[in-house]
Amino acid sequence: METHHRGRVLRLRREEPVVTFKARSWTVVKDRSTDQAERLELVLHKSELGDELLEAGKSFAIKEPYFTLNDQGEATLRVDHPSDLIVENESSKADPSLMNGHVAETATMRAAALKTKGNAALKSQELAEAHAQYTKGIQYLQDSGVTNEDIGLDLHRNRAHVNLSLQRYDEAKTDAVAAVSKTGTDKYTALDNKAHFRAGAAAYGQGEYNEAGAFFETALKLLEGADKDAKFFLRRADQRLREQETGAYDFSRIKTLLSAARPRVDAADHYPHTVVKDTPTAGRGLFATKDFAPGELMLCEKAFCVVWGHESAAWTSIAYDVRDDKIRGFPAGLRKAIVQKLRNNPSQITKFMDLYGDYVGLGKELIIRDGQPVIDVFQVLDIVARNGFGLSPAAYKDENVTNASTGLWIHAAYTNHSCLANSEKDFIGDMMLLRAIQPIRAGDEITHSYDFTPDYETRTASLETTWGFSCVCALCTAEAEDAVEVRKKRQELLEDAVKFVQGNEAKGAKRLTIVKARRLVQAINATYDEQRYEGLPRTALLGIESWLAVAAKGMNGMR
Repeated sequence: METHHRGRVLRLRREEPVVTFKARSWTVVKDRSTDQAERLELVLHKSELGDELLEAGKSFAIKEPYFTLNDQGEATLRVDHPSDLIVENESSKADPSLMNGHVAETATMRAAALKTKGNAALKSQELAEAHAQYTKGIQYLQDSGVTNEDIGLDLHRNRAHVNLSLQRYDEAKTDAVAAVSKTGTDKYTALDNKAHFRAGAAAYGQGEYNEAGAFFETALKLLEGADKDAKFFLRRADQRLREQETGAYDFSRIKTLLSAARPRVDAADHYPHTVVKDTPTAGRGLFATKDFAPGELMLCEKAFCVVWGHESAAWTSIAYDVRDDKIRGFPAGLRKAIVQKLRNNPSQITKFMDLYGDYVGLGKELIIRDGQPVIDVFQVLDIVARNGFGLSPAAYKDENVTNASTGLWIHAAYTNHSCLANSEKDFIGDMMLLRAIQPIRAGDEITHSYDFTPDYETRTASLETTWGFSCVCALCTAEAEDAVEVRKKRQELLEDAVKFVQGNEAKGAKRLTIVKARRLVQAINATYDEQRYEGLPRTALLGIESWLAVAAKGMNGMR
């Protein structure tokens, strides 16, 4: 119990139906060698291509099996890492018919039959089944050593289509390239057009717009300019390249295209004047390579992955961290979506795993075992916890702490925190915009505030619990030197100021009401040491001083 049996493999047979819950699925299995029954449980990452993994077959191989007790105290064989589970279907075993003297004929007939099954599944939108049938057909041809041009090209081309629907862009592009004929004859012109178009769509999905444009251009040439879809997507690829190079976005149009049904932006990233470098005190950070004026746009980046609160994938869970004996909420839906994206597109693993996390795990290198990427889900959890962000508050209806919209932006994730930040972030859909709010010189580190809470105790606790660090900026240093009683008094006055602002309209405020506001300002100011806070923002005053500024304009207009 409570042991990962390194280097060991259990081969099991499912004996009972699968019981599914939101965060886990379980069933009863028997060891194929001893017939001993055990409970097998998959945690969080329990589906593949939209289907439950435990329902994908009857036989499984569990790598490095881990026995533990579940929440009900039941002995359980628990699988956290999806790459530790291998579904061993009968079709994966060697086919005896491929060992006889009619290898080519048998393999071609089997592959053709599997293509037909895959086409039927695709027509019914059973994407996982279609992918499985096309994959079996490709495997039959590979195992037999037969290179049947037509059936092989068809299988790769059709699987590329399915992979695009499943957002498996890595394999979609590989399949589409493999589906291009090498003959150049008219017989394959229309089919090669499809293959190049699908390769372009896959490259576009990966954000490789130069490559996408080249594929679309070839698709267009094959039909002598008669492919409307290739024309349309070539224009889109060119537009993405302009955004990437110049930062010229049509934000008005982007906003009009957003909705709850389509909350993700179709746009390229732009951050050519920022670079990731080591910092003296905070690991790596984001630095400017040119001067930025206040209000100037420094970064536009689409989310690597985002889960919106109104989507079924959004949910928050509670985890106990044995490393620091703390209980934390974490965006389980985002973590699950990122693991699935990495499994679907292994080319993205290295850049994601290079982000900061306390848990080292497997590092950032891509590891492939048994035909699938090995992903340490605990490493993903730690990276998400340290680098993820919430989006605009209540971006869509029915959103709260249990289903908050969360996302991760890889380049922007290198921006370190400061309470005296020189930039601020904003969102358009799932695109993050980072603008300078102070003059920034080339070589300066770019910072933004992870937590705007005025109260020192609340803010420092949030930074420590959520992101795992203590801020040592000039403001935090000054506030740390205040006596506890002073900070407590300031917080009480801040709460009074918040109630005052919420209860009194600034426009048209009466003179007596303005006098009360000024007294509150004086009382709050008295909690700040003049010398120690010289040049520093007095955050407890921000709301009430903004109220007074509006009220003063109203008084001037009445004179």
